Amino acid sequence: MGSPSGPPFDPDDPDRERRERDTEPIPRIDPDDGPGYGSGARPSDGPAFSDDAGYGDGPYADEGRSGRAWVRDPEGGYQPPPQISEEELAGLRADASGMTPRRVLPLEDEPSSLVARYLFPTERYRGEWKRHWIHLVTPIVIGVAATFVLGYLSGFLAGQNVGALTTVAVLLWFAVMGWVAWRVADWWYDRFILTNKRVMVVNGIITRRVAMMPLVRVTDMKYEQTPAGRALNYGTFVLESAGQEQALREVKNLPNPNELYLRVVEEMYEPQAVEARLGKEQDEAKADDGA
Repeated sequence: MGSPSGPPFDPDDPDRERRERDTEPIPRIDPDDGPGYGSGARPSDGPAFSDDAGYGDGPYADEGRSGRAWVRDPEGGYQPPPQISEEELAGLRADASGMTPRRVLPLEDEPSSLVARYLFPTERYRGEWKRHWIHLVTPIVIGVAATFVLGYLSGFLAGQNVGALTTVAVLLWFAVMGWVAWRVADWWYDRFILTNKRVMVVNGIITRRVAMMPLVRVTDMKYEQTPAGRALNYGTFVLESAGQEQALREVKNLPNPNELYLRVVEEMYEPQAVEARLGKEQDEAKADDGA
């Protein structure tokens, strides 16, 4: 008869108790016997938990039991996992195309004639935005104030039989209104443009100014909203590019800043998602036309 493996038994060995404690078998736990840790332990019944039992395919899953992962609570023992309602999962479910719903508006189909001349053929157009109407508040207020003040002054001077001063007041009113019309036209031709490769700002009536920044060069982007901006839904975009001076850094008074922010960020980090959504919208448009 061979000698037993391992060192001989020594009752005076000071490390014997530590070795026995370290090698003591861990009790197996059945989650159906109670939530408390250690309650209902049945070492002879086989393992109740294994490395893969927590994923719904453990040994008890085939015996008609829950098969769900139980969570170890330091105070209450093993507890069942938290339940998530269908309403909470609705925002995470993918649609038929496999895309998670996004809070962005539909993409525009074609650029306007004002913008199309600045895009090259292989560039994919994503949208263009005019400044918020708050951009026109100052010229409109000046125009309205000039109409009342100069109108009253013209009437007063006409009653005083001062024809030359009346003419000056009328000409001054025409000059103010011409400046207001210029500012409105400048607002109309001022566009913020997004493509799959860059962001652009195009403005100016007689002297055109075109500023752009490649999306791959954008290192930081943020938008700011004052209390009035939050109430009226406009904001200022600030773009940073590798710590260098750039022509396009701050763009003021853009409408729907949150939606626009999502558009730019999605184009930077998930261009495939944009292409998939755009293709789905085109397929739906073709289906509607065919119907």
